[in-house]
Amino acid sequence: MDDSLTLRLAQPDDLGAVDALLARSYPRLLKADYPPSIMVTLVPMIARARPELLASGRYFVVADTAGRVLGAGGYSLSSPTARGSMRPDLGHIRHVATDPDMTRQGIGRRLMQAIFATAGAEGIGRFECLSTRTAVPFYASVGFRVVGPVGVPLTPALSFPAVQMVRDA
Repeated sequence: MDDSLTLRLAQPDDLGAVDALLARSYPRLLKADYPPSIMVTLVPMIARARPELLASGRYFVVADTAGRVLGAGGYSLSSPTARGSMRPDLGHIRHVATDPDMTRQGIGRRLMQAIFATAGAEGIGRFECLSTRTAVPFYASVGFRVVGPVGVPLTPALSFPAVQMVRDA
């Protein structure tokens, strides 16, 4: 990754910048792996920054010298789809994205290294990820394995097609 890029913990006031990153990243990068019906109806629903993640101390951004956010991602202790008990040794990878003009430059890998280091310091030894179809090769390259296809519920009637993946620390 370019040395002029800075990785830091996200702050609540990064909401607009992360929203903009997701809005420009998801539609372009997912287009090859999802039909137009999903791109039009469901991608706008998932391409939104989550304020609770930005405020958690478990979400990171990578920015250039001008402050433009070019990558973001983190983890949570609670599952993005299930309510209820949490396992203190299990982390859920959340909203990892790279600017579509900056892919394959180490930004995603640097985010994942920060996630693994921070989570490891908390005692997290296993990770789950609800990956887009597009990101499966990336997550595999950082040690995740495919469990299988899943639908991520977005409304009572709509779910986003994803791939469940896991990684042991």
